[in-house]
Amino acid sequence: MKNPSGKSLMHASLMEQLISELKVKIIDLLDLTNIQPEDIDADGPLIGGKLELDSIDVLEMVIMIEKDYGVRIENRKLGEKVFANLAAMATYIADNTPGPLK
Repeated sequence: MKNPSGKSLMHASLMEQLISELKVKIIDLLDLTNIQPEDIDADGPLIGGKLELDSIDVLEMVIMIEKDYGVRIENRKLGEKVFANLAAMATYIADNTPGPLK
């Protein structure tokens, strides 16, 4: 089944689920006690945005993505694309995770 954007509804649902999962993981990983998952805009900037993440936070997220999803971010240029926003991160994980997403 396709929605008007051309993406399958199943894919859209999995992406929404992955984005929600990533919001919770980022909050827990980085101990963002004053942030709730609904406060994080999937299309808002991760670095230098509302979350005020820095390079150490990015390194922690790189390790989490590799450990939890089996996905590597090989270089800084790729990292800049992946960490542009949460939607970009989820898309990269979905496109590069070995096997199906849970």
